[in-house]
Amino acid sequence: MRIRPRRPAAVRPLRRIVSAGVVLVLVVPAYGCRRELTPPGAPTPWPAAQARHWQWQWQLDGPLDPTVDADVFLLDPVATTAAQTAELRTRDRRLICQVPVGSVRSTDPDASRVPAAVQGAPGPRPGSRWLDVRAWDALEPVLADRFRLCRGKGFGAVALADADGYAHRSGFPLGFDDQLLFNRRLAQLARALDLSPGLVNDVPQLAALAPDFDFVVNEECVRLDQCAKLLPFVDAGKPVFHVEYTGSTDDFCVTTVGYGFASIRKERALDAWREPCALP
Repeated sequence: MRIRPRRPAAVRPLRRIVSAGVVLVLVVPAYGCRRELTPPGAPTPWPAAQARHWQWQWQLDGPLDPTVDADVFLLDPVATTAAQTAELRTRDRRLICQVPVGSVRSTDPDASRVPAAVQGAPGPRPGSRWLDVRAWDALEPVLADRFRLCRGKGFGAVALADADGYAHRSGFPLGFDDQLLFNRRLAQLARALDLSPGLVNDVPQLAALAPDFDFVVNEECVRLDQCAKLLPFVDAGKPVFHVEYTGSTDDFCVTTVGYGFASIRKERALDAWREPCALP
Protein backbone atom coordinates (compact mmCIF):
# COMPACT_ATOMS: atom_id res chain seq x y z
CA MET A 1 0.00 0.00 0.00
CA ARG A 2 1.32 3.42 -1.02
CA ILE A 3 1.22 6.08 1.67
CA ARG A 4 0.69 9.65 0.46
CA PRO A 5 2.89 12.23 2.15
CA ARG A 6 0.91 14.60 4.36
CA ARG A 7 0.67 18.21 3.24
CA PRO A 8 2.60 20.47 5.63
CA ALA A 9 0.30 22.09 8.16
CA ALA A 10 1.39 25.60 7.17
CA VAL A 11 0.06 25.08 3.64
CA ARG A 12 -3.53 24.36 4.70
CA PRO A 13 -4.13 27.74 6.45
CA LEU A 14 -2.46 29.49 3.52
CA ARG A 15 -4.91 27.79 1.18
CA ARG A 16 -7.83 29.00 3.29
CA ILE A 17 -6.44 32.55 3.30
CA VAL A 18 -6.12 32.54 -0.49
CA SER A 19 -9.70 31.27 -0.83
CA ALA A 20 -10.98 33.99 1.48
CA GLY A 21 -9.08 36.57 -0.54
CA VAL A 22 -10.78 35.41 -3.71
CA VAL A 23 -14.18 35.83 -2.04
CA LEU A 24 -13.31 39.36 -0.96
CA VAL A 25 -12.34 40.30 -4.50
CA LEU A 26 -15.63 38.96 -5.82
CA VAL A 27 -17.81 40.95 -3.43
CA VAL A 28 -16.20 44.38 -3.98
CA PRO A 29 -19.05 46.68 -5.17
CA ALA A 30 -19.02 48.39 -8.56
CA TYR A 31 -17.73 51.67 -7.15
CA GLY A 32 -14.87 49.72 -5.55
CA CYS A 33 -13.66 48.11 -8.78
CA ARG A 34 -9.94 48.84 -9.10
CA ARG A 35 -9.17 47.00 -12.33
CA GLU A 36 -7.01 49.30 -14.44
CA LEU A 37 -8.13 49.30 -18.07
CA THR A 38 -5.73 51.46 -20.05
CA PRO A 39 -6.32 54.61 -17.99
CA PRO A 40 -4.87 57.95 -19.02
CA GLY A 41 -1.23 58.35 -18.13
CA ALA A 42 -1.79 61.50 -16.08
CA PRO A 43 -4.58 63.83 -14.93
CA THR A 44 -6.34 65.55 -17.82
CA PRO A 45 -4.46 68.74 -18.77
CA TRP A 46 -6.39 71.95 -19.41
CA PRO A 47 -4.00 74.30 -21.25
CA ALA A 48 -4.84 77.89 -20.39
CA ALA A 49 -4.44 78.88 -24.04
CA GLN A 50 -7.40 76.64 -24.92
CA ALA A 51 -9.66 77.66 -22.02
CA ARG A 52 -12.00 79.64 -24.30
CA HIS A 53 -12.08 77.05 -27.06
CA TRP A 54 -13.52 73.86 -25.56
CA GLN A 55 -16.72 72.30 -26.83
CA TRP A 56 -18.34 69.93 -24.37
CA GLN A 57 -21.08 67.37 -23.86
CA TRP A 58 -22.87 66.41 -20.62
CA GLN A 59 -24.72 63.11 -20.84
CA LEU A 60 -26.01 61.13 -17.86
CA ASP A 61 -29.06 59.49 -19.44
CA GLY A 62 -29.89 57.43 -22.53
CA PRO A 63 -27.61 55.60 -24.98
CA LEU A 64 -24.23 57.30 -25.19
CA ASP A 65 -23.59 59.07 -28.50
CA PRO A 66 -19.81 59.04 -29.06
CA THR A 67 -20.13 60.95 -32.34
CA VAL A 68 -21.12 64.26 -30.71
CA ASP A 69 -18.79 67.00 -31.93
CA ALA A 70 -17.30 67.89 -28.55
CA ASP A 71 -13.80 67.91 -27.07
CA VAL A 72 -14.95 67.09 -23.54
CA PHE A 73 -17.48 64.49 -22.33
CA LEU A 74 -18.93 64.58 -18.79
CA LEU A 75 -20.39 61.13 -18.04
CA ASP A 76 -21.68 58.78 -15.33
CA PRO A 77 -18.82 56.41 -14.40
CA VAL A 78 -21.16 53.59 -13.33
CA ALA A 79 -23.30 53.59 -16.49
CA THR A 80 -20.40 54.22 -18.87
CA THR A 81 -18.39 51.17 -19.91
CA ALA A 82 -14.64 50.91 -20.35
CA ALA A 83 -15.24 50.07 -24.02
CA GLN A 84 -17.13 53.35 -24.46
CA THR A 85 -14.42 55.42 -22.81
CA ALA A 86 -11.80 53.63 -24.91
CA GLU A 87 -13.70 54.55 -28.08
CA LEU A 88 -13.98 58.18 -27.01
CA ARG A 89 -10.29 58.33 -26.21
CA THR A 90 -9.44 57.04 -29.69
CA ARG A 91 -11.28 60.17 -30.85
CA ASP A 92 -9.00 62.30 -28.61
CA ARG A 93 -11.84 63.28 -26.29
CA ARG A 94 -11.17 64.44 -22.74
CA LEU A 95 -13.29 62.45 -20.28
CA ILE A 96 -14.74 63.68 -16.98
CA CYS A 97 -16.68 61.40 -14.63
CA GLN A 98 -19.37 62.90 -12.42
CA VAL A 99 -19.19 61.62 -8.85
CA PRO A 100 -21.72 62.55 -6.15
CA VAL A 101 -19.55 63.29 -3.13
CA GLY A 102 -22.07 64.86 -0.75
CA SER A 103 -25.00 62.47 -1.08
CA VAL A 104 -25.81 58.77 -1.32
CA ARG A 105 -28.79 56.83 -2.69
CA SER A 106 -29.94 53.47 -1.44
CA THR A 107 -29.52 52.20 -5.01
CA ASP A 108 -25.88 53.29 -5.29
CA PRO A 109 -23.58 50.26 -5.64
CA ASP A 110 -21.67 51.27 -2.51
CA ALA A 111 -24.60 52.48 -0.39
CA SER A 112 -24.08 49.74 2.21
CA ARG A 113 -20.60 51.12 2.93
CA VAL A 114 -21.93 54.51 4.05
CA PRO A 115 -22.77 54.48 7.80
CA ALA A 116 -26.35 55.43 8.65
CA ALA A 117 -24.99 57.94 11.18
CA VAL A 118 -23.59 60.15 8.39
CA GLN A 119 -26.77 60.08 6.27
CA GLY A 120 -29.06 63.03 6.84
CA ALA A 121 -32.04 64.74 5.22
CA PRO A 122 -33.36 63.95 1.71
CA GLY A 123 -30.79 65.06 -0.85
CA PRO A 124 -30.75 66.54 -4.34
CA ARG A 125 -31.10 63.28 -6.29
CA PRO A 126 -34.32 61.25 -6.10
CA GLY A 127 -34.02 58.83 -3.21
CA SER A 128 -30.76 60.34 -1.98
CA ARG A 129 -29.66 61.67 1.40
CA TRP A 130 -27.16 64.38 2.23
CA LEU A 131 -23.94 63.26 3.92
CA ASP A 132 -22.19 64.70 6.96
CA VAL A 133 -19.06 65.95 5.22
CA ARG A 134 -17.36 66.48 8.58
CA ALA A 135 -17.06 62.68 8.89
CA TRP A 136 -14.00 62.44 6.65
CA ASP A 137 -12.65 59.21 8.13
CA ALA A 138 -15.93 57.42 7.34
CA LEU A 139 -16.40 58.89 3.86
CA GLU A 140 -12.86 58.98 2.46
CA PRO A 141 -12.55 55.21 1.73
CA VAL A 142 -15.90 55.17 -0.09
CA LEU A 143 -15.17 58.27 -2.15
CA ALA A 144 -11.65 57.08 -2.94
CA ASP A 145 -13.13 53.93 -4.47
CA ARG A 146 -15.61 56.01 -6.48
CA PHE A 147 -12.63 57.93 -7.86
CA ARG A 148 -10.76 54.68 -8.55
CA LEU A 149 -13.71 53.43 -10.58
CA CYS A 150 -13.38 56.54 -12.76
CA ARG A 151 -9.67 55.97 -13.11
CA GLY A 152 -10.06 52.29 -13.92
CA LYS A 153 -12.56 53.05 -16.70
CA GLY A 154 -10.24 55.51 -18.40
CA PHE A 155 -11.42 58.91 -17.15
CA GLY A 156 -8.77 61.55 -16.57
CA ALA A 157 -10.86 64.03 -14.58
CA VAL A 158 -13.60 63.99 -11.94
CA ALA A 159 -16.39 66.52 -11.32
CA LEU A 160 -17.59 66.68 -7.72
CA ALA A 161 -21.40 66.85 -7.56
CA ASP A 162 -23.54 67.62 -4.50
CA ALA A 163 -20.54 69.38 -2.98
CA ASP A 164 -22.64 72.12 -1.38
CA GLY A 165 -24.61 70.45 1.40
CA TYR A 166 -23.80 73.38 3.71
CA ALA A 167 -26.13 75.54 1.60
CA HIS A 168 -29.09 73.17 2.02
CA ARG A 169 -31.09 71.62 4.84
CA SER A 170 -28.81 68.63 5.06
CA GLY A 171 -29.83 67.45 8.52
CA PHE A 172 -26.41 68.41 9.87
CA PRO A 173 -25.05 71.74 11.19
CA LEU A 174 -22.66 72.15 8.28
CA GLY A 175 -20.87 75.44 7.92
CA PHE A 176 -19.16 77.18 5.02
CA ASP A 177 -15.73 76.20 6.36
CA ASP A 178 -16.77 72.55 6.84
CA GLN A 179 -17.60 72.35 3.15
CA LEU A 180 -14.42 74.16 2.10
CA LEU A 181 -12.27 71.69 4.02
CA PHE A 182 -14.15 68.69 2.61
CA ASN A 183 -13.94 69.93 -0.98
CA ARG A 184 -10.23 70.71 -0.68
CA ARG A 185 -9.57 67.26 0.74
CA LEU A 186 -11.39 65.75 -2.24
CA ALA A 187 -9.34 67.80 -4.68
CA GLN A 188 -6.18 66.47 -3.05
CA LEU A 189 -7.54 62.93 -3.12
CA ALA A 190 -8.35 63.22 -6.82
CA ARG A 191 -4.85 64.43 -7.63
CA ALA A 192 -3.33 61.62 -5.58
CA LEU A 193 -5.24 59.20 -7.84
CA ASP A 194 -4.11 60.97 -11.04
CA LEU A 195 -7.43 62.69 -11.70
CA SER A 196 -7.98 66.34 -12.51
CA PRO A 197 -10.54 67.75 -10.00
CA GLY A 198 -13.48 69.96 -10.90
CA LEU A 199 -16.58 71.30 -9.14
CA VAL A 200 -20.24 71.11 -10.13
CA ASN A 201 -21.96 74.35 -9.05
CA ASP A 202 -21.16 75.39 -5.41
CA VAL A 203 -21.11 78.93 -6.76
CA PRO A 204 -20.65 80.79 -3.42
CA GLN A 205 -17.35 78.99 -2.81
CA LEU A 206 -15.83 79.26 -6.29
CA ALA A 207 -13.63 82.25 -5.50
CA ALA A 208 -12.15 80.45 -2.49
CA LEU A 209 -11.74 77.12 -4.30
CA ALA A 210 -10.42 78.36 -7.66
CA PRO A 211 -6.79 77.63 -6.66
CA ASP A 212 -7.70 74.05 -5.67
CA PHE A 213 -9.71 72.94 -8.71
CA ASP A 214 -8.92 72.73 -12.43
CA PHE A 215 -12.37 73.47 -13.87
CA VAL A 216 -15.98 74.16 -12.92
CA VAL A 217 -19.30 72.88 -14.27
CA ASN A 218 -22.18 75.32 -13.87
CA GLU A 219 -25.92 75.05 -14.33
CA GLU A 220 -27.98 78.09 -15.32
CA CYS A 221 -25.79 80.97 -14.23
CA VAL A 222 -27.65 83.17 -16.75
CA ARG A 223 -31.12 82.36 -15.42
CA LEU A 224 -29.89 82.70 -11.84
CA ASP A 225 -27.82 85.84 -12.53
CA GLN A 226 -24.64 84.27 -11.14
CA CYS A 227 -22.26 84.25 -14.13
CA ALA A 228 -19.94 86.91 -12.74
CA LYS A 229 -19.20 84.63 -9.77
CA LEU A 230 -17.55 82.13 -12.14
CA LEU A 231 -14.93 84.61 -13.31
CA PRO A 232 -12.21 83.54 -10.81
CA PHE A 233 -11.83 80.38 -12.92
CA VAL A 234 -11.78 82.32 -16.18
CA ASP A 235 -9.22 84.76 -14.76
CA ALA A 236 -7.04 81.79 -13.78
CA GLY A 237 -7.23 80.36 -17.32
CA LYS A 238 -9.37 77.42 -16.20
CA PRO A 239 -12.36 76.04 -18.14
CA VAL A 240 -15.93 76.92 -17.20
CA PHE A 241 -18.35 74.34 -18.64
CA HIS A 242 -21.76 76.02 -18.57
CA VAL A 243 -25.29 74.82 -19.40
CA GLU A 244 -28.69 76.49 -19.63
CA TYR A 245 -31.94 74.52 -19.77
CA THR A 246 -34.24 77.31 -20.90
CA GLY A 247 -34.03 80.23 -23.29
CA SER A 248 -32.39 80.47 -26.67
CA THR A 249 -28.70 80.16 -27.46
CA ASP A 250 -29.19 83.31 -29.52
CA ASP A 251 -29.88 85.11 -26.26
CA PHE A 252 -27.43 83.70 -23.70
CA CYS A 253 -24.43 82.74 -25.84
CA VAL A 254 -23.43 86.34 -26.44
CA THR A 255 -23.06 86.84 -22.69
CA THR A 256 -21.47 83.55 -21.69
CA VAL A 257 -19.06 83.18 -24.61
CA GLY A 258 -18.07 86.79 -23.95
CA TYR A 259 -17.22 85.78 -20.39
CA GLY A 260 -15.08 82.95 -21.74
CA PHE A 261 -17.36 80.01 -20.91
CA ALA A 262 -17.90 76.83 -22.92
CA SER A 263 -21.70 77.02 -23.13
CA ILE A 264 -24.42 74.67 -24.33
CA ARG A 265 -28.18 74.27 -24.02
CA LYS A 266 -29.50 70.93 -22.78
CA GLU A 267 -32.69 69.23 -21.66
CA ARG A 268 -32.77 68.63 -17.90
CA ALA A 269 -32.75 64.89 -18.52
CA LEU A 270 -29.16 65.29 -19.77
CA ASP A 271 -29.54 62.85 -22.63
CA ALA A 272 -27.53 63.08 -25.85
CA TRP A 273 -29.27 66.16 -27.28
CA ARG A 274 -27.35 69.43 -27.05
CA GLU A 275 -27.21 72.80 -28.72
CA PRO A 276 -23.76 74.38 -28.37
CA CYS A 277 -22.78 78.01 -28.49
CA ALA A 278 -20.43 78.86 -31.34
CA LEU A 279 -16.80 79.24 -30.36
CA PRO A 280 -15.38 82.78 -30.37
